[in-house]
Amino acid sequence: MTRRPIMAGNWKMNNLMNDSASLTLGILDGIKDLNESQMPEVIIAPTFTSLALVSRLIKDSSKIALAAQNCHWENSGAYTGEVTVGMLKDLGCKYIIIGHSERRQYFSETDEMINKKAKSILAGGLLPIICCGETLEQRESGVTDEHIASQIRAALSGLSNEEIAKSVIAYEPIWAIGTGKTCDSAEANRVIAMIRNVVKEISDSSTADSIRILYGGSVKPATIEEQMSMSDIDGALIGGASLKADSFNEIITNSMKVAV
Repeated sequence: MTRRPIMAGNWKMNNLMNDSASLTLGILDGIKDLNESQMPEVIIAPTFTSLALVSRLIKDSSKIALAAQNCHWENSGAYTGEVTVGMLKDLGCKYIIIGHSERRQYFSETDEMINKKAKSILAGGLLPIICCGETLEQRESGVTDEHIASQIRAALSGLSNEEIAKSVIAYEPIWAIGTGKTCDSAEANRVIAMIRNVVKEISDSSTADSIRILYGGSVKPATIEEQMSMSDIDGALIGGASLKADSFNEIITNSMKVAV
């Protein structure tokens, strides 16, 4: 099965509105001449304060999809400071990133919370990008596979095969996020193949073959070709390199050099 690759830029807590506008316009300019049928699916995830602006800037382009960086699982209520799936859909979002290690680490998000968010996102007609990954200590202790498998089983609990197939998973080894260290491509591919096997165990072969699983962790223009040449890596969740239009566009074009 051919899975359409994804190149997703997670802007994290960066960019005022003028910066977001400049970056968005730079990305649009950089990909305007690319053949859409040969392109990966391009996703950008600005801050909440820039979502409406970026949504307006990309509304006439079919080459970029909008994502939010988080959501709450309830549809409304007394949850000061939170944002619902419906609000994000209203802004034009197609995807919502959940379970990022920074959310887990700094805001005490649990597997149960991430599962509730995944269910809410799918029920609301959007698609979750579900993050998973291990710390350096967990990797050195030899529990990488066990830990990640547990995260995936919990995140996908109670979802139908159809819902799982529509979801996206992003494997991000925590020790490689923003550190300049990149997980060896073969090892990243091995872990992602393991994740796909976990999906197969809790659903079926067709679902496991359909779901797209990304790699994230210091992805750069120089690393993406090798990463995309791997059998099970379906794209990238990109942090720092997505904050400059030139480097993000180079990642997109370099990823297209690999025959899918």
